[in-house]
Amino acid sequence: MSTVSHKAAIIDGRELAKQFKTDVAERVQRLRSQGRPVRLDAVLCGVDQGAKIYAHNQARTCAELGIEYVLHELSANASYEDVAGRVLLLNKDEDVSAIMVHLPLPDAVDTDRIQSLIDPEKDVEGVNPANIGNVVHGRKSLVPCTALAVMKMIESTGIELRGARCVCVGASNIVGKPIVVLLMGAEATVISTNVYTREIEVLTRSADVLISATGVAGLIKAEMVKPGAVVIDVGIARIVEAGKSKTVGDVRFDEVAQVAGHVSPVPGGVGPMTVAMLLRNTIDAAEAN
Repeated sequence: MSTVSHKAAIIDGRELAKQFKTDVAERVQRLRSQGRPVRLDAVLCGVDQGAKIYAHNQARTCAELGIEYVLHELSANASYEDVAGRVLLLNKDEDVSAIMVHLPLPDAVDTDRIQSLIDPEKDVEGVNPANIGNVVHGRKSLVPCTALAVMKMIESTGIELRGARCVCVGASNIVGKPIVVLLMGAEATVISTNVYTREIEVLTRSADVLISATGVAGLIKAEMVKPGAVVIDVGIARIVEAGKSKTVGDVRFDEVAQVAGHVSPVPGGVGPMTVAMLLRNTIDAAEAN
């Protein structure tokens, strides 16, 4: 973690991710020395450029850590039966340690149904409702990667979560809700908000830990942040500034950094850590098999 000229310490997701990747690589090597495969299989439908770039980056990172990566490319017109059939085959393949399905899926394919088919023990994105349920009940499970990344980033600041007031802006099924549950498990006092929350600024200003996961560029302003708070920016949006397209988060980084105690940037924050947690879940799954 590094500091800048203003008050806030930057939670450097890239540097933190390196630490977890080093641990993953060591664990992968131990399993491979025992003749046990560590393999991540991903299903990709169509030619979505974002998904293709993500898959390419996954392949490269897996190679660096000694994880075999197999990409199953299906047609952009793949049916539910096509995608479901591939997932079910991977569930049964003993050489496959972990499974993920790249989004978006074709319009005719029900994403929720497909995610529900992934073997919970191989579901490294934690998207099967069974794994979400395990998180709620505090049982050992593969936790959704982004939620796990957020928790590790919060923990890296050294803040005591027990009794801390945490406010999460955004309540999606695979990010906001799991984050809230994990924070409750850490015995924090948690407030979940959404676009309909009245006087949201009052709540965010009371937060010792503020997480924003909406994808609304610049939503979180300095006046919405408690001085010294930990601020985690999960949102990603593309905006045009001075004629150029750029990636930004929910948090107005420059102004919030003048108030917060710790803040994560976009890019370079939650994104790299989410990839690291995906690979950590992959080795967890392989070790459990």
